[in-house]
Amino acid sequence: MKKYFLPIGKRQEEVLLPEEHVIYDIHGNEAKICSDVVTATREAIRKPVASKPLREVVHAGETVAIIISDITRLCGTSEILPVIVEELNSIGVKDEEITVVVATGTHRGHTHEEDITVCGEAMVKRLKIVQHDSRKSEDMVSLGKTSFGNDVAINKYVANADRVILTGAVTLHPFAGFGGGRKAVMPGVAAYDSIMLNHCMTMSPVEGGGCNAACDASLLEGNPIHQDMKEAAALLNPDFLVNTVFTSDGEISEIVAGHWYEAWLKGCQDLLAMSGVHIKELADVVIASAGGYPKDLNLYQATKCHMNAQFAVKKGGIMIFTLDCPDIKEPAIFTDCFSRNDLEQFEKDIRANFTIPAFVAFKARSIIKDATAYLVTRPENFDFVRRTGHIPCKSLAEAWELAQEKLAQQGKENYTITIMGHGSATLPILDK
Repeated sequence: MKKYFLPIGKRQEEVLLPEEHVIYDIHGNEAKICSDVVTATREAIRKPVASKPLREVVHAGETVAIIISDITRLCGTSEILPVIVEELNSIGVKDEEITVVVATGTHRGHTHEEDITVCGEAMVKRLKIVQHDSRKSEDMVSLGKTSFGNDVAINKYVANADRVILTGAVTLHPFAGFGGGRKAVMPGVAAYDSIMLNHCMTMSPVEGGGCNAACDASLLEGNPIHQDMKEAAALLNPDFLVNTVFTSDGEISEIVAGHWYEAWLKGCQDLLAMSGVHIKELADVVIASAGGYPKDLNLYQATKCHMNAQFAVKKGGIMIFTLDCPDIKEPAIFTDCFSRNDLEQFEKDIRANFTIPAFVAFKARSIIKDATAYLVTRPENFDFVRRTGHIPCKSLAEAWELAQEKLAQQGKENYTITIMGHGSATLPILDK
């Protein structure tokens, strides 16, 4: 027997497991950590990928829109934004010629305090910061149509700028393949209708088919959501990109900069080398943590763990999640959907009135519908958890006891276990 530890909130849960049954203990691959983000950012924008250096792309007197991610995304904006502005200043671009546009997508805009948290107090004092509002049609400028029939309209401050710089973080994304890059444009600063048409492609083209299998983490080729995002960004043709790449532990590993697509694609490849873990077989039991606080602050964020853990478990297997979720019912639009049990009707309703939180809830429910899913969480969450299709447990040890009973019922003596201590940030890749 061996003791294993999994993060939950700001603490850890422990469990004794028969080591001979554990086939994988996934923590992500060894990754370098960037010790000096400022220097790395400066070097990246001066020696970019598939582009001239930033100082040769932008010229004095031109207006510049810098798109940044909102507070719901961990990007390191407060570290990289001052470096970009410093470089622009050095070639004669004045602060008053720079507009920072917060890529809220369909989220709400920032408060002043949140702007400071994301950008840093000095940048907030110096620069004009605009909150994108996807529902404000009068602030949108049409760019054209993608091959998917999506009429792309984006924020006027971006469309009317002489130069556009994209920022953000390259991450695994549960339906766009990867975050970062072109997502700063679509959905970041796009109009609501444009975003909804794009995101509707997460559903199978066949009614009753559930989720679109082409739209999943790390998938780009043949992924209609990604392709539509790419085409939307190409209509704008941004002038430069600066993206951070994080390790599975949430540390910045590198800065990629340069061409809005080619530099981002390098970031995707580097991220997958860190976070993609090759496995040769699926397990009967997957025990997974989102990675602790803040990744399991609420269930909406924590289901990223479900999205990746699904690639490690056998069909009809057992899944155990350690998720603290002190704000388990936030946002209500998500949790109201997640407690729905009739998936057939749920799918029909999503197709009739698509929203992103509803889709995330539908996908998470679809993942666990054929599995036995245990959720280790706070006792006050138990009543709600039961309505989501999970079996609530007060400890990982209790969940493992119940799992063993289930395995015995299934007649499985030579069962296998995979452990994912950073389930939201590590992707099992089954070698076929």
